[in-house]
Amino acid sequence: MHFDSPSRRRFIGKMLTLAGGSSVPFTLNLAAMSSAAAAGATDYKAIVCLFLAGGNDHFNTVLATDSTSWKEYRRIRSTSDSGSIALPAVGAVGGVLPIVPSAPQAGRSFALHPSLRPLQQLFDAGRVAVLANVGTLVQPMTLAQYKAGSVAAPPRLFSHNDQQAMWQSSQIEQAAGAGWGGRLGDLMASSNGNAAFTCISNAGNALFLSGRTVRQYQLSGATAAPINHLSGALFGTPASANPLRQIVAGDFSDPFQKEHAAVTARALNSQAALSGAMLGAGAAGVPDPLPYINPNTGIAAANPLALQLQTVARVIGGRNALGIKRQVFYVSLGGFDSHDFQQRNQADQLAKVAHAMAYFDGAMAALQGTDMRKQVTLFTASDFGRTFTSNGDGTDHGWGSHHFIMGGAVKGKNIYGSMPVTGLGHDLDVGSGSLLPTTSVDQYGATLASWFGLSATQIADVFPNIGNFSTRNLGFMG
Repeated sequence: MHFDSPSRRRFIGKMLTLAGGSSVPFTLNLAAMSSAAAAGATDYKAIVCLFLAGGNDHFNTVLATDSTSWKEYRRIRSTSDSGSIALPAVGAVGGVLPIVPSAPQAGRSFALHPSLRPLQQLFDAGRVAVLANVGTLVQPMTLAQYKAGSVAAPPRLFSHNDQQAMWQSSQIEQAAGAGWGGRLGDLMASSNGNAAFTCISNAGNALFLSGRTVRQYQLSGATAAPINHLSGALFGTPASANPLRQIVAGDFSDPFQKEHAAVTARALNSQAALSGAMLGAGAAGVPDPLPYINPNTGIAAANPLALQLQTVARVIGGRNALGIKRQVFYVSLGGFDSHDFQQRNQADQLAKVAHAMAYFDGAMAALQGTDMRKQVTLFTASDFGRTFTSNGDGTDHGWGSHHFIMGGAVKGKNIYGSMPVTGLGHDLDVGSGSLLPTTSVDQYGATLASWFGLSATQIADVFPNIGNFSTRNLGFMG
């Protein structure tokens, strides 16, 4: 093998992802922008992406409850006594939970899914906002333009893999090389004492965190996973003769072995540094999440999403020990592809989301005795929304959807964007009530990036389609 081949570079890139390392800067221009961003990063800020994998049904997550909207909602979603996916009314047993935005919309009222009571409380407290009808867009378009194909639309709409990739990177799966969370990390990594901890996933390999230069550090569980058996007796050998560390991280003359060992050594060093920070000062003041209550059974159980966010809180707790100023995190919860059993399954999934978000808000409120909520912003994302019409017991793949933003810097208790008319056949209905988005993912991300400290030029580098939209900041961040 030629040791400057593309295969070798791909291999090294994969190893760097596992090690949390970074590759050589790919252009002087990016390095210059990164330095400029770093110069302004004197405080700590973190962005946390909570991805609802599968495509959450937004029509039952945030819904209009004024009489006209509610009548149409019940008409369309009450498909049958056995298969209805309509929720009970405000005030009914298990009914939807009213929210009152600080900027009222004339003639309209709104509510959240019954499982979202903790988010209702955070909304009322001003630390959660709703962004309505956001989705993948290349540029603004009308329904007529969409039907005529006269304006560029996101490719492969309604495909899980491709729309997850579009949400996370602005490109379809086959073309995606870097996610916008990773591109944020590229620009801010030089402000960190250790760039390896700029982008951290606690939900596996995430396109969202793949940078051009920065590689995501992947956690699994409560702390950074070590390579086992590097010390102590191994296969009957005495501890003093353990050969494993020398095998995986020793010095070799062969270029391929040498590079592999160097990456492994960096992984070992990164694991030791991160574990020390998380389990030292970082773990102090980060309580274990209480069990959540399954709304279908009433049984208390561990919430895997809350455990992911506990790990995020511990990493944030170790920020000073690691010399970190800017971080981007990724957590995820699956099970939102609700073609069947939507009432039961979505109730349980949203209960986990609300419980985990409320837990994280509380953890940030008193992290090592410091209120970190103004420095940490969490936002939700998903493959797409769903159809308004039901297939009897669930819904099918849609497009635009409603999402939540949480944090002390969020201008909460409000609904941003354009809440669509409730019904079918309106000027945003691309079929079966699936919504043509009125706000793009690029605008969503650009608003967060501006709060994060990026300039307009840097934002344009991170979000390639943002120049097609007249509004680049949606105003939900203080």
